[in-house]
Amino acid sequence: MYPHFNFTTMTFNKAQSQVARNAIERIYINMRHLFIRGSYKPTGVSGSSLMSSLLTLKPEIYGVIDHPEKVELEGMLYILERLPDGIEECRFIKLTAREGIEEAGHEVIIPSKRRRNCYRIDEDRMYVEMTRGRSDIYDILTHLTFLYNEAEKIKNYCIDLKGEFTEDWKKLEEIVLKEEQGEEFDESKAMIYLSNVLGRTVSEVKETIEKFKASKVRNSLYRIAYWLGKRSIHDQELEEDREVSFSAKLREIIGQHIYGEQWATRIKNLLEKEGLIERPIHVISANLHSFMNIIYGFQAGGKFKDVMDLANATSAEGSDKLNDKIRKHALGNGMYELPDSSGTNLTVQVYDFAKIDVSGHPLDLTCEGGEKPVLIVMDYAFGEQAYECMEELLKPFGDEDKMYQDIRSITIMGKAGILEGDKGDLMIPTAHVFEGTADNYPFENLLTKEDFEGNDLGVYEGTMITVLGTSLQNRDVLNHFLTSTWNAVGLEMEGAHYQKAIQSSARIRRSIREDVKVLYAYYASDNPLKTGKTLASGSLGAEGVKPTYLISEKVLEKVFKI
Repeated sequence: MYPHFNFTTMTFNKAQSQVARNAIERIYINMRHLFIRGSYKPTGVSGSSLMSSLLTLKPEIYGVIDHPEKVELEGMLYILERLPDGIEECRFIKLTAREGIEEAGHEVIIPSKRRRNCYRIDEDRMYVEMTRGRSDIYDILTHLTFLYNEAEKIKNYCIDLKGEFTEDWKKLEEIVLKEEQGEEFDESKAMIYLSNVLGRTVSEVKETIEKFKASKVRNSLYRIAYWLGKRSIHDQELEEDREVSFSAKLREIIGQHIYGEQWATRIKNLLEKEGLIERPIHVISANLHSFMNIIYGFQAGGKFKDVMDLANATSAEGSDKLNDKIRKHALGNGMYELPDSSGTNLTVQVYDFAKIDVSGHPLDLTCEGGEKPVLIVMDYAFGEQAYECMEELLKPFGDEDKMYQDIRSITIMGKAGILEGDKGDLMIPTAHVFEGTADNYPFENLLTKEDFEGNDLGVYEGTMITVLGTSLQNRDVLNHFLTSTWNAVGLEMEGAHYQKAIQSSARIRRSIREDVKVLYAYYASDNPLKTGKTLASGSLGAEGVKPTYLISEKVLEKVFKI
């Protein structure tokens, strides 16, 4: 009757998908419970339950996390670029709000690929400020759970059946001591010891060592592996339990929009001070450099054939001088920059087109109406933080919240995982579906697939899945979204949160016009369904230049016609 369907395969895949989704739900229930409780031990009952759920889920980004012997190397580099240097050496990890730790004289540590203020209090303690909402907390807890799981594997290679330290472990300890003291050591031998401790081949270890050297992670793979194993050994043998805890202040203020409100108020204060608060406003959440370069680059940067010529010039190696020249020109000709001071880590640029000369610009940046528009370009938020910041920005302004902003459009542009296609391809959403909830947000996107065709990039139009965390994505769940009637084309962490804030502001709060236009477009940073194409396999690099500038160009063309 239904010749095109293999119901046995469909049922099996659906069952696998359900197991994974149940694991995601358990992980979040566990993390919320631990947060409310205030602390937990990674190898205690609660920590073990969290680890068990993560192993059941087997997220794509964590590779061979479920392998009992192999230590996952690409996943380890990925998370250590997002955690503070030296965290593997610490016995106590404390997640805090902004509580004045820097005022005590502690040096701030900021991970290279995740903007968090972190402080090494002493040799055993690391404090990490959480100012970007629950998503940030869940993100770091997931990474720590992965790290402790790999530490347990390393510990098992360090102790033999008689309970004695293995020779490989002793040799690794000698290597780390020499490295600490700045002495030379034979790396050809050191790689052998390390490969035995990690359960990986020498060639795999050599490749990963080079990747660590090329990254901004301070400690070497030798030192990281040693300290992970050492802390795990001490946890078991000396009963020096590792502990993750949450400050009372963090638990008190989570969800109260304190940082988002401070951030939004600062923007509105600038708009009022410069006489921009009643002008037509277009809000854009994206990277900052592409819009600044497109708006000012053709006048300040030199002669360029078109936007892509400009994009390649400003993204090329050694282009710092050109970018500095454009930025200096922008700051003197209608652009205001607000580096974050609230804790959101979202820098904002405000463009006053009454002060920007667009004559001779290759794009048509003349507005349809009489008043010159104002553009607010904000850095991309992280997970639930998108709702907090967008909602606060769209609220009326003034002592009695009586000053309504004339917001004409809201653009969301960013990186996302793609379910078909490759890195650099484009996704144009028609709806956001919030994973694990009944929240679905269909909308009319002013950007369409046709706007981007003919540019040698794959363009996919359909549903985007807003996930609870990129580090929790499982192949079976993603396949379900791809092959079912959801017609999903990609996944990201902020879209549903942004749209929730936009729809509630326009249709319920009535703080912005109901017919506000929305523009959504994403470019692919990874394909979690393809081996070697996950986020852990490396950054987008030069592949991201074309889609970034292409979307920015189309957005500017559209908003000036609204």
